[in-house]
Amino acid sequence: MKLLMKKALNELTNLQSGEFLLKDLFKGYEWNRLDRNIRLKLGILFLNEINTNSYLNIKAIEKTSSNQQKYKKI
Repeated sequence: MKLLMKKALNELTNLQSGEFLLKDLFKGYEWNRLDRNIRLKLGILFLNEINTNSYLNIKAIEKTSSNQQKYKKI
């Protein structure tokens, strides 16, 4: 789990400003191969990380119609 979280946080540096989903930080096949429970836990950890570390310049915005959390890089 720590490795996945580190990978997601490292990928933030490659993002331009704008909106994204957590799954956008992974290659499609990587995200789809993760077990649903792992994806949910990773989502919770990622949300907690961005809420506690303002230096990341990421904020949570509204959820999608499929209940996925959207984020915005400032």
